[in-house]
Amino acid sequence: MIITVTLNAAIDKTLAVPNFQIGRRHRSSEQRTMAGGKGVNVARALKTLGQPVIATGLAGGATGTRVIEQLTAEAILCDFVRIGEESRTSTAVIDPTSGVQTEVNEIGPEVTETEVSLFCDKLTYLAKGADICVFAGSLPRGVDDKVYAELITELRRLGVFTVIDAEGEPMEQALRSQPDLVSPNAGEAEQLVGHEFRDDPDHVFALYELCERGPREAIITHAEGCYALVGRDHERSLYELRIDPLEPVSAIGAGDAFLAGYLAARYTGRPHSDALRFAVACGAESTLHLGAGVLDGRAAGRLEHEVVLTELEKPRVDATA
Repeated sequence: MIITVTLNAAIDKTLAVPNFQIGRRHRSSEQRTMAGGKGVNVARALKTLGQPVIATGLAGGATGTRVIEQLTAEAILCDFVRIGEESRTSTAVIDPTSGVQTEVNEIGPEVTETEVSLFCDKLTYLAKGADICVFAGSLPRGVDDKVYAELITELRRLGVFTVIDAEGEPMEQALRSQPDLVSPNAGEAEQLVGHEFRDDPDHVFALYELCERGPREAIITHAEGCYALVGRDHERSLYELRIDPLEPVSAIGAGDAFLAGYLAARYTGRPHSDALRFAVACGAESTLHLGAGVLDGRAAGRLEHEVVLTELEKPRVDATA
Protein backbone atom coordinates (compact mmCIF):
# COMPACT_ATOMS: atom_id res chain seq x y z
CA MET A 1 0.00 0.00 0.00
CA ILE A 2 1.11 3.56 -0.76
CA ILE A 3 -0.12 6.45 1.41
CA THR A 4 -0.24 10.05 0.22
CA VAL A 5 -0.50 12.85 2.78
CA THR A 6 -2.20 16.16 1.89
CA LEU A 7 -2.53 18.42 4.91
CA ASN A 8 -3.76 21.39 2.83
CA ALA A 9 -6.26 19.65 0.55
CA ALA A 10 -8.23 21.74 -1.92
CA ILE A 11 -10.79 21.86 -4.66
CA ASP A 12 -8.79 22.73 -7.77
CA LYS A 13 -10.52 24.55 -10.62
CA THR A 14 -8.62 24.74 -13.91
CA LEU A 15 -9.88 27.08 -16.64
CA ALA A 16 -8.71 27.22 -20.25
CA VAL A 17 -9.04 30.88 -21.31
CA PRO A 18 -7.76 31.80 -24.80
CA ASN A 19 -5.98 35.18 -25.02
CA PHE A 20 -6.21 35.72 -21.28
CA GLN A 21 -5.47 39.31 -20.23
CA ILE A 22 -5.38 40.89 -16.78
CA GLY A 23 -8.28 43.27 -16.19
CA ARG A 24 -10.46 41.90 -18.99
CA ARG A 25 -13.65 39.83 -18.92
CA HIS A 26 -13.28 36.35 -20.40
CA ARG A 27 -15.17 33.14 -21.00
CA SER A 28 -13.42 29.83 -20.53
CA SER A 29 -13.31 27.42 -23.46
CA GLU A 30 -12.86 24.42 -21.15
CA GLN A 31 -12.83 23.84 -17.42
CA ARG A 32 -12.24 21.06 -14.93
CA THR A 33 -12.88 20.91 -11.19
CA MET A 34 -11.22 18.20 -9.10
CA ALA A 35 -10.07 17.31 -5.62
CA GLY A 36 -6.51 18.60 -5.29
CA GLY A 37 -3.40 19.28 -3.28
CA LYS A 38 -0.09 17.67 -4.24
CA GLY A 39 -0.64 14.45 -2.32
CA VAL A 40 -4.12 14.04 -3.79
CA ASN A 41 -2.67 14.57 -7.29
CA VAL A 42 -0.08 11.86 -6.66
CA ALA A 43 -2.80 9.51 -5.38
CA ARG A 44 -4.90 10.11 -8.50
CA ALA A 45 -1.99 9.25 -10.77
CA LEU A 46 -1.08 6.17 -8.72
CA LYS A 47 -4.69 4.95 -8.93
CA THR A 48 -4.63 5.44 -12.71
CA LEU A 49 -1.40 3.42 -12.86
CA GLY A 50 -3.07 0.56 -11.01
CA GLN A 51 -1.26 0.81 -7.69
CA PRO A 52 -2.87 0.38 -4.25
CA VAL A 53 -3.09 3.84 -2.71
CA ILE A 54 -4.92 5.63 0.08
CA ALA A 55 -5.10 9.41 0.32
CA THR A 56 -5.19 10.97 3.76
CA GLY A 57 -4.84 14.42 5.29
CA LEU A 58 -7.06 17.17 6.64
CA ALA A 59 -10.37 18.31 5.15
CA GLY A 60 -12.97 20.72 6.47
CA GLY A 61 -16.30 22.34 5.73
CA ALA A 62 -18.31 21.99 2.53
CA THR A 63 -15.13 22.18 0.47
CA GLY A 64 -13.58 19.34 2.47
CA THR A 65 -16.73 17.26 1.98
CA ARG A 66 -16.49 17.91 -1.75
CA VAL A 67 -12.83 16.80 -1.77
CA ILE A 68 -13.78 13.47 -0.18
CA GLU A 69 -16.83 13.00 -2.42
CA GLN A 70 -14.81 13.63 -5.57
CA LEU A 71 -12.09 11.20 -4.50
CA THR A 72 -14.75 8.60 -3.78
CA ALA A 73 -16.28 9.23 -7.21
CA GLU A 74 -12.86 8.54 -8.75
CA ALA A 75 -12.64 5.29 -6.74
CA ILE A 76 -9.62 6.63 -4.85
CA LEU A 77 -9.55 5.19 -1.35
CA CYS A 78 -9.32 8.02 1.19
CA ASP A 79 -9.38 8.53 4.95
CA PHE A 80 -9.20 12.19 5.98
CA VAL A 81 -9.46 13.79 9.41
CA ARG A 82 -12.29 16.33 9.43
CA ILE A 83 -11.38 19.79 10.73
CA GLY A 84 -13.50 22.72 11.86
CA GLU A 85 -12.48 25.32 9.28
CA GLU A 86 -13.13 25.30 5.55
CA SER A 87 -10.60 23.70 3.21
CA ARG A 88 -9.28 25.93 0.43
CA THR A 89 -10.10 26.37 -3.23
CA SER A 90 -7.39 26.91 -5.84
CA THR A 91 -7.82 28.31 -9.34
CA ALA A 92 -5.54 27.94 -12.36
CA VAL A 93 -6.01 29.79 -15.64
CA ILE A 94 -4.39 28.27 -18.72
CA ASP A 95 -4.06 30.34 -21.92
CA PRO A 96 -3.96 27.71 -24.70
CA THR A 97 -2.83 30.29 -27.26
CA SER A 98 0.37 31.16 -25.39
CA GLY A 99 0.87 28.29 -22.96
CA VAL A 100 1.05 30.74 -20.06
CA GLN A 101 -0.57 29.54 -16.84
CA THR A 102 -1.58 31.56 -13.79
CA GLU A 103 -2.34 30.00 -10.42
CA VAL A 104 -4.13 31.48 -7.41
CA ASN A 105 -3.95 29.30 -4.29
CA GLU A 106 -5.88 30.20 -1.16
CA ILE A 107 -3.89 30.14 2.07
CA GLY A 108 -6.00 27.42 3.64
CA PRO A 109 -7.73 26.85 6.99
CA GLU A 110 -6.50 27.35 10.55
CA VAL A 111 -5.92 23.94 12.13
CA THR A 112 -5.90 23.21 15.85
CA GLU A 113 -3.35 21.15 17.77
CA THR A 114 -6.05 18.60 18.57
CA GLU A 115 -6.85 18.16 14.88
CA VAL A 116 -3.17 17.71 14.03
CA SER A 117 -2.81 15.17 16.85
CA LEU A 118 -5.80 13.21 15.54
CA PHE A 119 -4.24 13.13 12.09
CA CYS A 120 -0.87 11.94 13.44
CA ASP A 121 -2.62 9.08 15.24
CA LYS A 122 -4.51 8.15 12.07
CA LEU A 123 -1.37 8.17 9.94
CA THR A 124 0.52 5.99 12.41
CA TYR A 125 -2.35 3.50 12.26
CA LEU A 126 -2.50 3.52 8.44
CA ALA A 127 1.27 3.21 8.17
CA LYS A 128 1.24 -0.19 9.84
CA GLY A 129 -0.04 -1.63 6.55
CA ALA A 130 1.96 0.61 4.20
CA ASP A 131 5.18 0.28 2.23
CA ILE A 132 5.53 3.90 1.03
CA CYS A 133 4.29 7.25 2.36
CA VAL A 134 4.42 10.49 0.36
CA PHE A 135 4.30 13.81 2.20
CA ALA A 136 3.47 16.51 -0.30
CA GLY A 137 2.45 20.15 -0.48
CA SER A 138 2.03 23.13 1.79
CA LEU A 139 0.87 23.24 5.39
CA PRO A 140 -2.31 25.00 6.52
CA ARG A 141 -2.14 27.67 9.19
CA GLY A 142 -1.57 26.46 12.73
CA VAL A 143 0.46 23.40 11.74
CA ASP A 144 4.02 23.35 13.06
CA ASP A 145 6.74 23.45 10.38
CA LYS A 146 8.28 20.36 12.01
CA VAL A 147 5.26 18.11 11.43
CA TYR A 148 6.61 16.44 8.28
CA ALA A 149 9.95 15.83 9.99
CA GLU A 150 8.34 14.28 13.05
CA LEU A 151 6.06 12.05 10.99
CA ILE A 152 8.91 10.91 8.75
CA THR A 153 10.92 9.94 11.82
CA GLU A 154 7.99 7.91 13.17
CA LEU A 155 7.26 6.16 9.86
CA ARG A 156 10.92 5.32 9.27
CA ARG A 157 10.82 3.60 12.67
CA LEU A 158 7.93 1.50 11.31
CA GLY A 159 9.96 0.56 8.24
CA VAL A 160 7.98 2.69 5.75
CA PHE A 161 9.76 4.21 2.71
CA THR A 162 9.22 7.97 3.09
CA VAL A 163 9.08 10.63 0.37
CA ILE A 164 8.97 14.41 0.80
CA ASP A 165 7.90 16.98 -1.80
CA ALA A 166 7.31 20.34 -0.16
CA GLU A 167 8.74 23.86 0.07
CA GLY A 168 10.26 26.28 2.56
CA GLU A 169 10.86 25.58 6.22
CA PRO A 170 8.72 22.40 6.34
CA MET A 171 10.96 20.96 3.62
CA GLU A 172 14.14 22.09 5.39
CA GLN A 173 13.02 20.41 8.61
CA ALA A 174 11.93 17.27 6.78
CA LEU A 175 15.33 16.79 5.13
CA ARG A 176 16.97 16.54 8.55
CA SER A 177 14.71 13.61 9.46
CA GLN A 178 16.39 11.48 6.75
CA PRO A 179 13.53 10.65 4.36
CA ASP A 180 14.28 8.01 1.76
CA LEU A 181 13.58 10.32 -1.20
CA VAL A 182 13.31 14.07 -1.79
CA SER A 183 11.83 15.21 -5.09
CA PRO A 184 11.75 19.01 -5.67
CA ASN A 185 11.48 20.72 -9.02
CA ALA A 186 14.40 22.86 -10.18
CA GLY A 187 13.01 26.09 -8.72
CA GLU A 188 12.38 24.50 -5.33
CA ALA A 189 15.84 22.92 -5.36
CA GLU A 190 17.43 26.29 -6.10
CA GLN A 191 15.71 27.72 -3.02
CA LEU A 192 16.92 24.83 -0.89
CA VAL A 193 20.58 25.12 -1.91
CA GLY A 194 20.54 28.93 -2.13
CA HIS A 195 21.63 29.57 -5.73
CA GLU A 196 20.40 29.36 -9.31
CA PHE A 197 21.35 26.48 -11.59
CA ARG A 198 23.22 27.51 -14.73
CA ASP A 199 24.31 24.14 -16.12
CA ASP A 200 24.37 20.38 -15.59
CA PRO A 201 27.06 20.42 -12.87
CA ASP A 202 24.96 22.80 -10.78
CA HIS A 203 22.08 20.30 -10.80
CA VAL A 204 24.42 17.40 -10.02
CA PHE A 205 26.09 19.07 -7.06
CA ALA A 206 22.66 20.14 -5.78
CA LEU A 207 21.64 16.46 -5.68
CA TYR A 208 24.62 15.66 -3.49
CA GLU A 209 24.02 18.69 -1.30
CA LEU A 210 20.41 17.64 -0.74
CA CYS A 211 21.48 14.10 0.17
CA GLU A 212 24.11 15.41 2.57
CA ARG A 213 21.28 17.04 4.53
CA GLY A 214 19.66 13.67 5.22
CA PRO A 215 17.77 12.01 2.34
CA ARG A 216 19.11 8.78 0.83
CA GLU A 217 17.98 9.64 -2.69
CA ALA A 218 17.23 12.89 -4.53
CA ILE A 219 15.54 13.72 -7.82
CA ILE A 220 15.34 17.22 -9.31
CA THR A 221 12.68 17.57 -12.00
CA HIS A 222 12.48 20.16 -14.77
CA ALA A 223 10.37 20.74 -17.87
CA GLU A 224 12.33 18.29 -20.05
CA GLY A 225 13.11 15.52 -17.56
CA CYS A 226 15.15 15.17 -14.40
CA TYR A 227 18.48 14.64 -12.67
CA ALA A 228 18.55 11.78 -10.17
CA LEU A 229 20.85 10.36 -7.52
CA VAL A 230 19.31 7.04 -6.54
CA GLY A 231 20.29 3.78 -4.90
CA ARG A 232 21.87 2.84 -1.61
CA ASP A 233 24.89 4.65 -0.20
CA HIS A 234 28.06 3.80 -2.16
CA GLU A 235 25.97 2.00 -4.79
CA ARG A 236 24.07 5.13 -5.76
CA SER A 237 23.79 5.92 -9.46
CA LEU A 238 23.70 9.36 -11.05
CA TYR A 239 21.41 9.91 -14.05
CA GLU A 240 20.21 12.60 -16.38
CA LEU A 241 16.98 11.95 -18.29
CA ARG A 242 15.40 14.01 -21.04
CA ILE A 243 12.44 13.82 -23.38
CA ASP A 244 11.56 16.15 -26.24
CA PRO A 245 8.80 18.47 -24.98
CA LEU A 246 5.28 17.65 -26.12
CA GLU A 247 2.78 20.32 -27.13
CA PRO A 248 1.23 20.80 -23.69
CA VAL A 249 -2.35 21.48 -22.71
CA SER A 250 -1.27 22.19 -19.12
CA ALA A 251 1.91 21.53 -17.15
CA ILE A 252 0.15 21.89 -13.79
CA GLY A 253 0.67 18.72 -11.75
CA ALA A 254 3.29 17.26 -14.09
CA GLY A 255 5.71 16.86 -11.19
CA ASP A 256 3.07 14.95 -9.23
CA ALA A 257 2.50 12.61 -12.17
CA PHE A 258 6.29 12.16 -12.44
CA LEU A 259 6.56 11.19 -8.77
CA ALA A 260 3.61 8.81 -9.06
CA GLY A 261 5.19 7.16 -12.09
CA TYR A 262 8.50 6.68 -10.29
CA LEU A 263 6.90 5.24 -7.16
CA ALA A 264 4.54 3.00 -9.15
CA ALA A 265 7.47 1.52 -11.07
CA ARG A 266 9.60 1.05 -7.95
CA TYR A 267 6.65 -0.47 -6.08
CA THR A 268 6.39 -3.17 -8.75
CA GLY A 269 10.12 -3.91 -8.54
CA ARG A 270 11.44 -2.17 -11.63
CA PRO A 271 15.08 -1.00 -11.37
CA HIS A 272 15.83 2.66 -10.73
CA SER A 273 16.77 3.42 -14.33
CA ASP A 274 13.51 1.95 -15.70
CA ALA A 275 11.49 3.66 -12.98
CA LEU A 276 13.01 7.03 -13.90
CA ARG A 277 12.26 6.50 -17.60
CA PHE A 278 8.66 5.71 -16.77
CA ALA A 279 8.44 8.69 -14.40
CA VAL A 280 9.61 11.13 -17.09
CA ALA A 281 7.15 9.59 -19.54
CA CYS A 282 4.31 9.98 -17.02
CA GLY A 283 5.19 13.60 -16.32
CA ALA A 284 5.33 14.40 -20.03
CA GLU A 285 2.11 12.54 -20.86
CA SER A 286 0.24 14.33 -18.09
CA THR A 287 0.85 17.70 -19.78
CA LEU A 288 -1.54 16.62 -22.54
CA HIS A 289 -4.49 16.75 -20.10
CA LEU A 290 -6.35 19.42 -18.18
CA GLY A 291 -6.23 18.61 -14.48
CA ALA A 292 -3.41 17.76 -12.07
CA GLY A 293 -2.54 14.09 -11.73
CA VAL A 294 -4.51 13.14 -14.86
CA LEU A 295 -2.65 10.89 -17.29
CA ASP A 296 -2.99 7.91 -19.60
CA GLY A 297 -0.80 5.12 -18.22
CA ARG A 298 -0.67 3.16 -21.48
CA ALA A 299 0.31 6.26 -23.44
CA ALA A 300 3.03 6.96 -20.87
CA GLY A 301 4.32 3.42 -21.38
CA ARG A 302 4.57 4.05 -25.11
CA LEU A 303 6.48 7.28 -24.45
CA GLU A 304 9.19 5.49 -22.44
CA HIS A 305 11.24 4.69 -25.53
CA GLU A 306 11.48 8.44 -26.25
CA VAL A 307 13.16 9.13 -22.92
CA VAL A 308 16.94 9.48 -23.22
CA LEU A 309 18.76 8.25 -20.11
CA THR A 310 22.42 9.09 -19.52
CA GLU A 311 24.40 7.70 -16.61
CA LEU A 312 26.69 10.49 -15.48
CA GLU A 313 30.16 10.24 -14.04
CA LYS A 314 30.06 10.76 -10.32
CA PRO A 315 31.94 13.80 -9.01
CA ARG A 316 34.56 13.30 -6.32
CA VAL A 317 32.10 14.54 -3.70
CA ASP A 318 30.37 11.14 -3.90
CA ALA A 319 33.22 9.58 -1.95
CA THR A 320 32.37 11.70 1.08
CA ALA A 321 28.61 12.16 0.56
